[in-house]
Amino acid sequence: MAASVSLGVGSLVWVEDPELAWLDGEVVEVNGDTIKVACTSGKTVVVKGSNVYPKDAEAPPCGVDDMTKLAYLHEPGVLQNLRSRYDMNEIYTYTGSILIAVNPFTRLPHLYDNHMMAQYKGAAFGELSPHPFAVADAAYRLMMNEKISQSILVSGESGAGKTESTKLLMRYLAYMGGRSVAEGRTVEQQVLESNPVLEAFGNAKTVRNNNSSRFGKFVEIQFDQRGRISGAAIRTYLLERSRVCQVSDPERNYHCFYMLCAAPAEDVQRFKLGNARTFHYLNQSNCYELEGVDDSKEYIATRKAMDIVGISSDEQEGIFRVVAAILHLGNIEFKKGKETDSSEPKDEKSWFHLRTAAELFMCDEKALEDSLCKRIIVTRDETITKCLDPHSATLSRDALAKIVYSRLFDWLVDNINCSIGQDPDSKCLIGVLDIYGFESFNTNSFEQFCINLTNEKLQQHFNQHVFKMEQEEYTKEEIDWSYIDFVDNKDVLELIEKKPGGIIALLDEACMFPRSTHETFSQKLYQTFKNHKRFSKPKLSRTDFTICHYAGDVTYQTDLFLDKNKDYVVAEHQALLSASNCSFVAGLFPPLSEESSKSSKFSSIGSRFKQQLQALLETLSVTEPHYIRCVKPNNLLKPAIFENKNVLQQLRCGGVMEAIRISCAGYPTKKPFDEFIDRFGILAPEVLDGSSDEVAACKRLLEKVGLKGYQIGKTKVFLRAGQMADLDARRSEVLGRSASIIQRKVRSYLSRRSFISLRHSAIQLQAACRGQLARKVYESMRREASALRIQKDLRMFLARKAYKELCSSALCIQRGMRGLAARNELRFRRRTRAAIVIQSQCRKYLAHLHYMRLKKAAITTQCAWRGRVARKELRKLKMAAKETGALQAAKNKLEKQVEELTWRLQLEKRMRADLEEAKTQENAKLQSALQEVQLEFKETKELLMKEREVAKRAVEQIPVIQEVSVIDHAMLDKLTAENEKLKSLVSSLEKRIDETQKKYEETNKLSEERLKQALEADQKIVQLKTAMQRLEEKFSDVESENQILRQQALLKTPVKRIADILSTPEKNQGLENGHHLSEENGANEPMSAMPIKEVETDSDSKMRKSHIERQYDDIDALIKCVSKDIGFSQGKPVAAFTIYKCLLQWKSFEAERTSVFDRLIQMIGSAIENQDNNDHMAYWLSNTSTLLFLLQKSLTSTGAAGAAPRRKPPPTSLFGRMAMGFRSSPSAYLAAPPFEVVRQVEAKYPALLFKQQLTAYVEKIYGIVRDNLKKELTPLLSLCIQAPRTSKGTALRSGRSFGKDSPSSHWQSIIECLNTLLCTFKENFVPPILVEKIFTQTFSYINVQLFNSLLLRRECCTFSNGEYVKSGLAELELWCAQAKEEYAGSSWDELKHIRQAVGFLVIHQKYRISYDEITNDLCPILSVQQLYRICTLYWDSNYNTRSVSPDVISSMRVLMTEDSNNAVSSSFLLDENSSIPFSVDDLSNSLQEKDFTDVKPAEELLDNSAFQFLQE
Repeated sequence: MAASVSLGVGSLVWVEDPELAWLDGEVVEVNGDTIKVACTSGKTVVVKGSNVYPKDAEAPPCGVDDMTKLAYLHEPGVLQNLRSRYDMNEIYTYTGSILIAVNPFTRLPHLYDNHMMAQYKGAAFGELSPHPFAVADAAYRLMMNEKISQSILVSGESGAGKTESTKLLMRYLAYMGGRSVAEGRTVEQQVLESNPVLEAFGNAKTVRNNNSSRFGKFVEIQFDQRGRISGAAIRTYLLERSRVCQVSDPERNYHCFYMLCAAPAEDVQRFKLGNARTFHYLNQSNCYELEGVDDSKEYIATRKAMDIVGISSDEQEGIFRVVAAILHLGNIEFKKGKETDSSEPKDEKSWFHLRTAAELFMCDEKALEDSLCKRIIVTRDETITKCLDPHSATLSRDALAKIVYSRLFDWLVDNINCSIGQDPDSKCLIGVLDIYGFESFNTNSFEQFCINLTNEKLQQHFNQHVFKMEQEEYTKEEIDWSYIDFVDNKDVLELIEKKPGGIIALLDEACMFPRSTHETFSQKLYQTFKNHKRFSKPKLSRTDFTICHYAGDVTYQTDLFLDKNKDYVVAEHQALLSASNCSFVAGLFPPLSEESSKSSKFSSIGSRFKQQLQALLETLSVTEPHYIRCVKPNNLLKPAIFENKNVLQQLRCGGVMEAIRISCAGYPTKKPFDEFIDRFGILAPEVLDGSSDEVAACKRLLEKVGLKGYQIGKTKVFLRAGQMADLDARRSEVLGRSASIIQRKVRSYLSRRSFISLRHSAIQLQAACRGQLARKVYESMRREASALRIQKDLRMFLARKAYKELCSSALCIQRGMRGLAARNELRFRRRTRAAIVIQSQCRKYLAHLHYMRLKKAAITTQCAWRGRVARKELRKLKMAAKETGALQAAKNKLEKQVEELTWRLQLEKRMRADLEEAKTQENAKLQSALQEVQLEFKETKELLMKEREVAKRAVEQIPVIQEVSVIDHAMLDKLTAENEKLKSLVSSLEKRIDETQKKYEETNKLSEERLKQALEADQKIVQLKTAMQRLEEKFSDVESENQILRQQALLKTPVKRIADILSTPEKNQGLENGHHLSEENGANEPMSAMPIKEVETDSDSKMRKSHIERQYDDIDALIKCVSKDIGFSQGKPVAAFTIYKCLLQWKSFEAERTSVFDRLIQMIGSAIENQDNNDHMAYWLSNTSTLLFLLQKSLTSTGAAGAAPRRKPPPTSLFGRMAMGFRSSPSAYLAAPPFEVVRQVEAKYPALLFKQQLTAYVEKIYGIVRDNLKKELTPLLSLCIQAPRTSKGTALRSGRSFGKDSPSSHWQSIIECLNTLLCTFKENFVPPILVEKIFTQTFSYINVQLFNSLLLRRECCTFSNGEYVKSGLAELELWCAQAKEEYAGSSWDELKHIRQAVGFLVIHQKYRISYDEITNDLCPILSVQQLYRICTLYWDSNYNTRSVSPDVISSMRVLMTEDSNNAVSSSFLLDENSSIPFSVDDLSNSLQEKDFTDVKPAEELLDNSAFQFLQE
């Protein structure tokens, strides 16, 4: 198998070893065809050169994730790669599109959580680390894109992990396919819940596995057009029936038998069972219990699984009744009977089990005995009863047990499929095949023959797929592949299943003859296939035969072939059980149809299985296959043990080596152009000079080295077997010569460096000596100069001192004389000023005393006069108050009238609905009645307006208000008469119903119009109710106006002129939106203390317009204004400030019901519909957050501590409360403090609800902006995690590596995105705390994405890629520094995981670092799992730096094993945090009230007279 390559001394090779399969070593001697190899294990072997394989010296120590990337694709290379990855807990490896899964025999929960599924969702195949999720995702994507059904074939020997891999595949498909719920459970859940049931009845302990599936399973998962799971079906193949009766030591029978024996006591007594050791079908082996498995608990779990799947309690009772009956059947022994060749139960024990079995089957005891001991032969003339000898009776007993168990298993599968349900409209499906692998034991019977036939058929399908994939790659690369031979196993399949003349055909033929035995069958095989190259006869056996399968030779024992191949049901058994009184047992054996009962056509297990297999392959042939090969690393079923020979045999049985053989037949080595130049560019450096075309460079390089047989594709170089080793040998020679040159240059450099160092030391010594001498001369010169300087300064000091003493004496004499003159002048001035003050105070006192006496007399006179006038006006007001009741009575009458009109409209509506097909006369009457109601309403409204005008004039003239009746009795009489007419019309219409039915088609169009009119009537009823509410508010306004008019009357006093003078400066300050704001003064306050009221000169003209309509107009104007982008003032949003001032002015916060908050919320919701515009979203984030801050500072809940004393409750409606100004006191405004920006108000429920809704909108807008930024960064991050590929030759010629270059445009794009958003935030004055939180969460997202990609993609864990990512992170750090802490906050700290990981990657001497140094100094934030993942994935193709030492890896593995039971700590991926990281209090603390003192409101509203309060 080994390719002939030229090997020299020092070459690394693989040699075959009988114990370890393959050993690596180094060639130490070459003698012609023989090679002497020193193995790394210490052995020294001499082998032929044709029996060795070259070893890749540059292969990564932790292996490659795709073995097609191996430089040498051969058995030892594949085996070593799997072992290296298994040692690193990397249990999955690709071989092209094939996934090889090595069973770890330990829990690895971090590989299968939901976060891992999210990582593989939509990822390209091969982009992330190998995983079953990647295979499932590729199948799902291909199904959705191409609308082609897919199949995933999971194979491997018992214990390799096929079932677990199948569960993972179905989990991922359910994750991708959504939740198609049926009866409260998903289809995937139902399929998984069926596993415990099928495992209980179809799994058993074998030599190699404690839970081996003894049947094949094909799960079809059906999808609808949207890709959601819509149904599923389970197909089973070849249940091992013989295990029911025959068990080898140390294996076990099916689990259900042991579970039933360990069932609760009541079940055991009911089925008359006991210890498993007492039953013949179970005690043939010494193994009764499994380590770590409690059969009693498994029994309860299986019963619960049956409940979940949908098996009723009665059906469960029937199932276990049958299982118990099979156990009792096995204990029936036979002895010779009284007649010749007859038999009967052996003893009383056998009779007991016979009676128990008959009782459980609910059939006749005698009939059961006869079916076991006798046979009925039907001839043309008569029926003959034949007795069976004890041996034949035993075989009959076993045949009954096997057929009953087989029918029971088939019933379970059918019932589960019915429970799950299938989608007949499904066009696409994904099939998951979990089937037994190739088997070769010491004793191989009919089951192994069928299993290996299955694997031969699947291997042929696999070979065709692999060859097709190779062919597609060659075609894609446009190379010639026509001469490549395809390795096929068609001859083996023809040997087994050819008709006629195949082994199965000969077996069926032998079974049809009663006298055939396994000896005659064997002789027939020997004669038929004596010249077949795939068939042979063992030398030491007369009945065995050997078939050369693709995985090796297997010898089969034919002793039981004929018995196991027979598939007929004994007629006596069929008749016995179909007549059972147990409906479940009878259902297992339905009566045969007349045609089938009369038909004598023979049926066999082999033929039926071949048909099932053909149907399976037909299903697979119309699907796109995907392969998962499961491998069991050792037979001990323990972790961390990798047995080379065992794994190699499984790779051969799984077809992996066959796929490699197919690949080696063509071009096993496929290297991309850049990798080829990087590796072999040193063989011909001149071809790289001045050339940027990699294809041309590869061609010239291969021509230069004289290689033949290669081909150049579009993206890769394709090399034949052995050519890679030849190129590596030449490369080793070049590297050897280069090493000698480097050594020579290094020695020269070291010598020159030593000479230069000595010369430099001598020069330094000389310089030091000269310097010391110069310093001494300089010191003496400096001392002499210092002495001269001291003498000069001393003489100067003495002269200056004498001069200063003389000058000081003269100045002291002058100062004394001037001071004496100044003090005399000051004394004179003080005396003069004191005399003047005394005189002025005396005059002031006399004038003040006279003024106070006059003022006291004037005030006394005014108070007396005002009291007299006030008492007179009080008497008049008391009389006027009595007449207000008339208005209230009119209001009540009008309410009753409106209710009566509403009831009449509802009656008319019901009549119209019942008589929908009536003539147009009724509709016209109803319409006229409605118009009359509207007319009446208008008249009532006009009467009300007239009454208001009369009331105003009456108050001005102060007459007694006359009671005005608002009830029109004539109209009521008219309506009553009309109602009577309508009743008579109803009776007449009932008689004409028959006539109207004939005219239905003609009046159909008219009925639609009437329906429309009825809807309009409903709307008008609603309008009437609204008008009723408005009337109530108008009545309250009338009362308010009466109070105002009375107050105005009081103002017409002789002191009116003084009040006008005092109130003129504050005349318009008490009005806001046309209403006063001060509190209502109680009517019971002392009249003597009543303040002077302000008189509105234009109040009459303003009250002509309804207050309600005016307020609606004001709200509309506010909404229209703030819905636009009205900008900012003093760094604060104008819209938010304007809304707050209006709400505060209108006292909306104190209203118990108002619609202004709903209008604002609707406006904000419609404004943020365009979620993709970050500029627009930032504007509204600024406004909503600012408004929320103002609300947080203003609103206090009812009953808050420190509140003002309880006062009279204000009106409940917003507009009624705003009308309180007509009863307000203007003197309150005279004493009011200056306007405050933020005021504390007592909030009602609508205001608190508005605050909650506004908080939700702030969080929503925050999340939208943050998610928009993430969407922009996601495609850039996928490009930033891996450095662009550059040719090594180009890098060498440019004189620099990529790591020293500036970051690529992808990092710059990220910086630009961040800068753009930051500028947007600054332009819209978004609060800094929100900006900081957005960037902090964004950097956390960057950290998660980069770090997870680093752990999932091996090509990212390199030294050069670490330099690339580190340079990009430096740009992010620079951005954080430029953005300042106000906006960036702790963003840089959020990148701690990727920073520490990248910092570890760029360390040169990792192998010298201890584990404590890594965890304490370099990467303290990373977990053991994350460090282990990085260390095992690390590789360096540019600098050949090594990863950490094996001791550190071992330490990490020990710690991981200790924490393996903790699923949380085992996960190495980071989770993204998408929560809202701030609260309203955080936002409130970040802003200040004083920041809003200079904010200007919206200029558009200042022109509106109703918004003049905004100028305050």
